[in-house]
Amino acid sequence: MCELCGTAVPEDGHRHLVETERRSLVCACTPCALLFDRSGSGGGRYRTVPDRYLTDPGHHLDDGAWDRLRIPVGVAFFFRNAALDRLVALYPSPAGATESELDPDTWQSVLGTGRLAALLEPDVEALLLRRTPDRTDCFLVPIDICYELVGRMRLLWQGFDGGAEARAALNTFFETVERRATPVPEGQRP
Repeated sequence: MCELCGTAVPEDGHRHLVETERRSLVCACTPCALLFDRSGSGGGRYRTVPDRYLTDPGHHLDDGAWDRLRIPVGVAFFFRNAALDRLVALYPSPAGATESELDPDTWQSVLGTGRLAALLEPDVEALLLRRTPDRTDCFLVPIDICYELVGRMRLLWQGFDGGAEARAALNTFFETVERRATPVPEGQRP
């Protein structure tokens, strides 16, 4: 059901809006989502979550960069909260989304100079990072899929390390993100 106009919408075929003041997602039909597609529409109360997935194969993070982020797990996402005028770093945990303190200078030195960071839309998109033993991947993704990941991990988490089912779901999730992501063309800037 569209939370703005009450129109019935399919479970897997509707759009999301971010209600910026409450930092919450709202389900919307396509016509309502189009009303809030431009920044500042409707006084900025709602923003439509875009559906772009990007990657920058030329931007690499080494172990030292990950350590400076001070994220204790191998998955995190970062978004700019326009109301707070700051970057927010979150990671999935058995308790839901856990916020990590992030020094603005650290953000700038680790991720802020990359092309994906320059394209990041406040409130509605996130930089999603996954650290594996051989590399750290970074994607620009819709914010709603980050919260979908958090919910999935919360439901599946077992034991200290999440368990086999949670790890399998995480692998499947990132396979989908990798398949959907397109590389940012060389030289493209916002």
